[in-house]
Amino acid sequence: MMKFIVSSSYLLKQLQVLGSVINSSNTLPILDNFLFELDNNLLKVSASDLETTMTATLEIDSKSQGSVAIPAKLLLDILKTFPEQPLTFTVEDNSTVEISSNSGKYAIAYAPGEEFPKAVNLDDPSKTIVPAEVLATAMNKTIFAAGNDDLRPVMSGVFFQFSPEGLIFVATDAHKLVKYARADVKASQVADFIMPKKPLNILKGILGASDAEVAIEYNDSNATFSFENYVLTCRLIDGKYPNY
Repeated sequence: MMKFIVSSSYLLKQLQVLGSVINSSNTLPILDNFLFELDNNLLKVSASDLETTMTATLEIDSKSQGSVAIPAKLLLDILKTFPEQPLTFTVEDNSTVEISSNSGKYAIAYAPGEEFPKAVNLDDPSKTIVPAEVLATAMNKTIFAAGNDDLRPVMSGVFFQFSPEGLIFVATDAHKLVKYARADVKASQVADFIMPKKPLNILKGILGASDAEVAIEYNDSNATFSFENYVLTCRLIDGKYPNY
C-alpha cells in the first residue's frame, strides 16, 4: 500500500510549476495526470505532453513504494482550498487516492502509474553547466523574437550555440533577430541545437528566482535541464537553423 504525508503548500507550489507542462487538450487521457512515484522518503512527481517532461523530487514522510497517476486539474483545485497543513495521501485498493486533511477527506480516482509515458533517457549526452541567472536572462532577451509559423518550425525556437569561446542564443521570425552572447560562461565542446519555446517559457518562469547552477545535457534529439529538485527533458526542434 502506498501512503505518504506532505505539506499542502509545499506540494501545491511544486505541482503548479509542473502543471505548466500539461496541455489543455491531450490526445492521450493519461497526460491529464501527474505521475506520482514513491520511493520511501522521496516522491517524484512528473508531468508530460510527450514533447516535454518535467519531474520534481520532493522530500516527504513515507515508508512505502509504488506509482499512480492522479488527475492534475482536480488535484490542483483541491490543494488550493487548503491552508498550510500536513496532508496524508493513501492509495486504496478500489482505485482511489484518499487525501486526509484537518478539515476532512477527499477521494480521487487514479490510473495505474505504468500507463504514464516514460521520460527519454539521453544516450551519451554532452554537458554544460550554466548559472540559472544567465539562462533566465538569455530566455528573456530572445524568446519574444522567435516565430510562430508552423511551416518554419526551426524559427519557432531559440538556437543555442555552445563552444569553448562562450554561449550564444539566437531567435528570429525572419523580420526581427536577436543574438545574445555570453563570453563568461563556456562549454567544453562545440554544439548547437534548437530549443522549442514552450519548455523555455517554463524554465524562464522558474529560473528567474533561482541562483542554482543548471546542468544542460543534450544530444541530437533531446535536451535535459537539471537544477535544484527539477529535471526538464524536451525534444529538440529538428532541422538546420538559418545562417544568421
